[in-house]
Amino acid sequence: QVQLVESGGGLVQPGGSLALSCRASGSIVTIYTVGWFRQAPGKQREWVAQISSEGFTNYADSAKGRFTISRDNAKNTVYLQMTSLIPDDTAVYYCNIAYLYSDAQTKNAWGQGTQVTVSS
Repeated sequence: QVQLVESGGGLVQPGGSLALSCRASGSIVTIYTVGWFRQAPGKQREWVAQISSEGFTNYADSAKGRFTISRDNAKNTVYLQMTSLIPDDTAVYYCNIAYLYSDAQTKNAWGQGTQVTVSS
């Protein structure tokens, strides 16, 4: 069984910053690509950023220049540093990992989500 635990969400004023983290635990052999997604009320879940096992990153246009995704493979943890936050960034943020499980199968897992609210 693999679990993802996200943390770091909260209430922040426009222009502020937050740092999210997502820690994976369980019988993981290796973690491949990790992505952050978000879902605002009444909207579909959307992709925000991703980082490969080699450290290559990609960002949605809405995140470019403001968000930074990084990972610490030794800790099975991925981070999303968010700056210059705006109200449109308000959403539940989810991490998603593709990983090699101990049964030699490639699997996928979602975190439980962490709420980010940008409001004055």
